[in-house]
Amino acid sequence: MNISIIGTGYVGLVTGACFAELGHTVICVDIDPEKIQKINNQIAPIYERGLEQLLKIHKDKISATTDNYSALINTDVTFLCVGTPSRKDGSLEISYLEEATKEISSILKQKQTWHLVVVKSTVLPGTTQDIVLPLLEQHTRKKVGIDIGLAMNPEFLKEGVAIQDFLEPDRIVIGFYDERSRTTLRELYKDFSCPILETSLSAAEMIKYASNTFLATKISFINEIGNMCKKLGIDTYDVAEGMGLDKRIGRAFLNSGIGWGGSCFPKDVDALIAWAKEIKQPSRIIEQTKAVNIDQPHKLIKILQKHLPRLEGKTIGILGLSFKPDTDDIRESRAIPIIKELLKSNARIKAYDPKAMKNFKKLFPTIEYCHKATDVLCSDAVLITTKWKEFTTLNYEGKLVIDGRRIIQAKNAKIYEGVCW
Repeated sequence: MNISIIGTGYVGLVTGACFAELGHTVICVDIDPEKIQKINNQIAPIYERGLEQLLKIHKDKISATTDNYSALINTDVTFLCVGTPSRKDGSLEISYLEEATKEISSILKQKQTWHLVVVKSTVLPGTTQDIVLPLLEQHTRKKVGIDIGLAMNPEFLKEGVAIQDFLEPDRIVIGFYDERSRTTLRELYKDFSCPILETSLSAAEMIKYASNTFLATKISFINEIGNMCKKLGIDTYDVAEGMGLDKRIGRAFLNSGIGWGGSCFPKDVDALIAWAKEIKQPSRIIEQTKAVNIDQPHKLIKILQKHLPRLEGKTIGILGLSFKPDTDDIRESRAIPIIKELLKSNARIKAYDPKAMKNFKKLFPTIEYCHKATDVLCSDAVLITTKWKEFTTLNYEGKLVIDGRRIIQAKNAKIYEGVCW
């Protein structure tokens, strides 16, 4: 098929590159000329393992443009992958989605053949049906379900392994408005062997939120257990192993530490809390999931202060700035509140991350960034905040290490403590 992707952020670009890998012709549309130039030069504007390689391999199948959406007139399916950022109250800002829908409509109004519009942006239940659908009909003067198709196809991509997640998914969810939309998406995903769930537009939207919020809850739960284990002298990872052997529970997302961050969990948890307030429905478990996560990174500082009661003038090394390994994404990184608290105590910061330092400098331009991880070890204390594989090869002997991510090799330090073990 000929596919157009609106928005070349993380989801849009990975989606486009993977559809090219599957043999489809893809055109990406974005308003950022710098991103477009990079994509057309086979340079990934974000770091994601394997993404740039796909852009180079499939340079004849994937291209990008800022040409006012006109490129989609020659495509069969358009995926809406624009951002839906959080407002201050946690609710979603969907103006980008609304504007993109209007722009799509202006092109589809001219198109004589049937066209499928697929919402892939993360939106709250009801958004596709109550906002996207009326906008399409209003601005195209065509009937959704007859002249235009509409579907909701949430993404379940984990940063760092997003390409593998797309090509080898656990499941594919198709929320459809009309039968032709359902069969078209079925055809698009016909070569996938995973379960394909067909459901309503709103159920598809809710599946995305429920999935991410449950995983965030699972992490916050094991962190609460880990905090108890720390006081009792129990290794919480032994507890997690025992829990994970129960097939009803599973081992994934039971790694205790300093909490979760990134572009999905924080935003989705906040949005669900804000939406629950709007519909006057309690969200007690979800609110506590967030509260535990806010508190968790500060426990690393409290443990540090047991060994260095006075942080003023001390040099504290930070290993890891991205919210997780194998990405340069620093959104809601747990290193951020830790560094803020250290700076309030007038500590000196030396930081290193294999991929995220350029992005982190935009937030903290004055701290010292090291060229290699070993430079960070020359500090009064070292805090491990991201579990990069590179950090497992360091020599921690003679150091004071407070570990937020369970690097086993760091236990060779002169003084070592884990946040939950």
